[in-house]
Amino acid sequence: MLDILQKLGLPINVSVHGGEIDEVISLFHWLMLFLFIGWGLFFLYTLYRFSASRNPKADYAGVKSHVSSGLEVAVALIEFVILIGFALPIWANRVNDVPNKADGAEEIRVVAQQYAWNIHYPGNDGIFGARDVNLVDEESNPIGLDKSDPNAADDFTTINQLHIPVNKQIRIDLSSKDVIHSFFLPEFRVKQDAIPGMSIPLWFEATMTSEDYLETLVGSAREGKGFEIACAQLCGLGHYRMQGFLTVHSEEDYTAWLDEQAQLLLEEDDEDEWGDDDW
Repeated sequence: MLDILQKLGLPINVSVHGGEIDEVISLFHWLMLFLFIGWGLFFLYTLYRFSASRNPKADYAGVKSHVSSGLEVAVALIEFVILIGFALPIWANRVNDVPNKADGAEEIRVVAQQYAWNIHYPGNDGIFGARDVNLVDEESNPIGLDKSDPNAADDFTTINQLHIPVNKQIRIDLSSKDVIHSFFLPEFRVKQDAIPGMSIPLWFEATMTSEDYLETLVGSAREGKGFEIACAQLCGLGHYRMQGFLTVHSEEDYTAWLDEQAQLLLEEDDEDEWGDDDW
């Protein structure tokens, strides 16, 4: 069934937990297929059974059988089993067992706004610097990072560009500056609303680098297109252009990328110091 769903447009799964979610999706599709065929046949039967040619005179007593009621109860029980037995345990695992830095997870903050994703990395010390809404500047400091905080000295941000390592738990604390957005990574089976005034954690683990993923797309309609970050909640007139990109590195490449960002940050600080001098 999963192969059929992928042919119908379900993205391939590249996360550790995605297989469980795909199984639930598959079960519900089987159930919907059964109901579609079953109720379709029942409808055709009723057209034949109660046609005017077979019932020239109205029967005010109607159908006395309770088979349809029994079928409805059976369908409700099946849905209950799928929900309680499969969907709820997966959901509970995603919201109750959120890892952090102490568990070896890579922690990243994502701040949504109309119409961009601001990605905040804690830098080499692994500690996020303080943020102040009064310091927000859409051009130079979109998340209001307080550079006077020692913990913020090595922090850096990217816009619409999320970088993570493969085979490592990723924790993202999601928030919003303005309206409700929805952080959606289709291939990772991740979707979470970003709500103003709240910081909501989500986590996942990638099983494939971007380079490997692109190789699997060769010859398909999505050839050459990598992982994308979509906003799955209508958030304004510019909602259509709120698109980000996710790059999954090997551990070595991710470390090299972090070192590159740290070097760029040092160069920016040097430029700021020169700019502050009075000649």
